[in-house]
Amino acid sequence: MASKMAGCDDLEGEHSVLIGGQAGDGIRQASDAISRLFNRLGYWAFSYEDYGSLIRGGHDFAIIRAAPKKILAHRDRIDVLVALNQESIDKHQWRLKGKSLTIYDSAKVKADGLGLPLSDIVAERKLPPIVRNAAALGALATVFGADFKVVEGVIRSSLRRNIEENIEVAKQGYEMASARRGAFEIPILEGPPRPLLSGNEALALGAVRGGLKLYVAYPMTPSSSILHYLAANAQEFRIAVVHPENEIAVIGLAEGAAYAGVRAMVGTSGGGFALMVEHLSLSGQAEIPIVIYLGQRPGPSTGVPTYTAQGDLFFSIFAGHGEFQKIVIAPGDAEQAFYLASEAMNLAWKFQTAVILLGDKHLSESTCSAEIDESRAAFEGARLWTAGGEYKRYSFTDDGISPLAFPGTEGAIVKSDSYEHDEYGVTTEEADLIARGHEKRLRKMKAIEAELRGRKTVMAYGDPDSDTAIVTWGSTKGAAVEVAEGRGLLVVQPLYLHPLPTWEIERHLQKVRKVVCAEVNAKGQLGTWLRYHGFKVDGCVLKYNGRPFTVDELDARIGEVIG
Repeated sequence: MASKMAGCDDLEGEHSVLIGGQAGDGIRQASDAISRLFNRLGYWAFSYEDYGSLIRGGHDFAIIRAAPKKILAHRDRIDVLVALNQESIDKHQWRLKGKSLTIYDSAKVKADGLGLPLSDIVAERKLPPIVRNAAALGALATVFGADFKVVEGVIRSSLRRNIEENIEVAKQGYEMASARRGAFEIPILEGPPRPLLSGNEALALGAVRGGLKLYVAYPMTPSSSILHYLAANAQEFRIAVVHPENEIAVIGLAEGAAYAGVRAMVGTSGGGFALMVEHLSLSGQAEIPIVIYLGQRPGPSTGVPTYTAQGDLFFSIFAGHGEFQKIVIAPGDAEQAFYLASEAMNLAWKFQTAVILLGDKHLSESTCSAEIDESRAAFEGARLWTAGGEYKRYSFTDDGISPLAFPGTEGAIVKSDSYEHDEYGVTTEEADLIARGHEKRLRKMKAIEAELRGRKTVMAYGDPDSDTAIVTWGSTKGAAVEVAEGRGLLVVQPLYLHPLPTWEIERHLQKVRKVVCAEVNAKGQLGTWLRYHGFKVDGCVLKYNGRPFTVDELDARIGEVIG
């Protein structure tokens, strides 16, 4: 079937809001409140946050998109611009549509639209400047024709202090905007509000579902919020959360815990993962199960630490010295992050290997409406020693997987060795044992591939009969799916990148004549990886300025390639 050439039009009934200010204005909290507002009206919401590394100063903004169907990406154009400072007008006026409305703080901003004295409202009440976001939320609710009870519910569910003061301020903003009531009136949709989750929150929950008992991390954007989220909920989740002095200590502590039988996960980004690589090799030699969340951001070095990229695919696949097996998994949205984090935990312990969950800032920190079936993520046990005969930690088995015992197990002397070793874990330099050790560990990869053939390793969206496919990975999946739906194309998203599930990719691409890779890096790493495995790739659509693809941008770029 020939691909449709029509562009990707806006969804009927969708709306986008941009709120902007300077760092310290509470843009993240405001975007969360706006997402909750849409969520309570029955819409699917997606929130993209753009912020610099400055604590105060610099320009921050968020785009919140709402639609009557699932969405996982934002658009360039917006319906409402909420400007807390002049810079938000100057930088984002180009995004306004023909009937767009600007709501602005008239005490600080000069613009056309709905000016409200947001700063004066909070100053008169002697409240912190950040509370003006509540007044903006109230005004926004008026513009969308929402009942104030919805606003009050949002504030009560999202704030922990100054709740009543924020409600009063929101009501004042709500009433001041009455002249524009219903300018973008949207109907309330049926159905209960869906959970709003960031990728990091979903990943953390999935790991807990897979048996996580210890999370260890040093704060590093964009993985830091996993540390904060799990620490805040450690008692409820019945886990321990540790913040050591650096990334080397992080992975060393986690591997020590795993040696003792504790399911552990660590989180980091490129620079932190670089420091962990020696310990990654230790996990290969000592066969210690470990799950590593690698949240990508632009590099090299510090790069642009609060922005997004997909530049560490090869780094994750080839990290470590020597030859040893590992698994690399790349979720593309919050729901996939939940399921695959649980799966990663189980696979690490089943095969006594390292599993890398490869995310990025866009996945980690964007918030979206999600539908999660917790029953699809469950704890799976490891192969344990049954106390039969003399315990050999590294016994030579047909599939390379040796039964586990932990210190304190009656009748077992448990050894772990970074040096080459025999079946007992005793250091060796004998030629035949060195070779047998290598062969034993490498047999695991065949066992892993056999296991993956029974799991969902690749997702497909759009038209399965299209002769053109967009192959993508990670968070780029969200924009790619919308583009494909608008153009009648197929999207193929490998969830597992190492080992690459070639058998499943081949099945999805068997009717395809043109393959285009879409990814957020400069060299087309997925395209290169596919070619290495014998697949034909006709072109790559790449972006590498620290920002993710919007639906509009990717649609235009794909149109150029397939045209």
